[in-house]
Amino acid sequence: MKHLPVALLALLPASLLFGAAADDQVTLTRRDDRIRIEIGGKLFSEYLFFSGTKPCLYPIVDDAGIPYTRDWPLRDDTKDAQDHDWHRSVWFGHGLVNGHDFWRAIPGAGRIVHDGVLEQLDGPVGLIGVRHRWEAAGGKPVCSDETTLRIRRVPGGYYVDHEITILATHGPLVFGDTEEGTLAVRVNEALRVNHGKKKDVRPGAGHIVNAAGDRDAAAWGKRAPWCDYSGPVNGVMVGVAIFDHPKNASHPTWWHVREYGLFAANAFGKHDFEKLKDQPNAGDVSVPAGGRLVLRHRLFFHRGDEKAARIAEHFSRYAEGK
Repeated sequence: MKHLPVALLALLPASLLFGAAADDQVTLTRRDDRIRIEIGGKLFSEYLFFSGTKPCLYPIVDDAGIPYTRDWPLRDDTKDAQDHDWHRSVWFGHGLVNGHDFWRAIPGAGRIVHDGVLEQLDGPVGLIGVRHRWEAAGGKPVCSDETTLRIRRVPGGYYVDHEITILATHGPLVFGDTEEGTLAVRVNEALRVNHGKKKDVRPGAGHIVNAAGDRDAAAWGKRAPWCDYSGPVNGVMVGVAIFDHPKNASHPTWWHVREYGLFAANAFGKHDFEKLKDQPNAGDVSVPAGGRLVLRHRLFFHRGDEKAARIAEHFSRYAEGK
């Protein structure tokens, strides 16, 4: 089933909305520095092993060629805002792990280093399994992770299920309380709620909304099982939703979501998000040596806003394991 006009999506019965399409084969092609992801013979994304200080998914494009994430800094031939060069399409990181910064790309920050492909499978659901080393500045190992991506198309959009198992392979871990993290998207510039800075701020065409109905700036720092960022790209309404799995630490998660295009689910930011000035470690999560921490999320790249795309229904199905 090809993508349908947004106005028709809301009229579809659930059996069609959530069913499988006929041309949904996911094909994965491994190269030296990436895995190319095609759906129905067309580029959807590439998993880049090496990009700045951590791997990322870039680009995210649908079968009509509409891009869902920012191009800069992965492309120079763009008019995108050139801020936060560690905001690279879709990525995972955290700003305070045993005192080390694995979020920003600044002097003294750590790196999340590709350490091998564990699994790769084509099919109606494409599967990528990879391993990473988390290294502090200077190369000292802090921990490792095994990350699994499951990619598939559904009518109205695409699912990317992201599951990361963080392994305390080099001693105990503390994921510290900071707003800077963790599973993140830098959305297409056209989705921004506003553009510019300070006195030069001007409204954009995009909107943020979470499961509780908090919108735009009011969604920052709030807890909710899902959040959505949508707007018109090339005249077509599209959006990105992130679902927080009910079994995740601190579910429902906090949202580090900004009007300038940053969109992140962060289970470790209680102090920052709730403005607990006298409790700087309120959101810390500890992992004993040899232990593990599992975080699961679904990203839904979709046509329409959160209502037309039935985001609440998609989240319910995710929570049910579908």
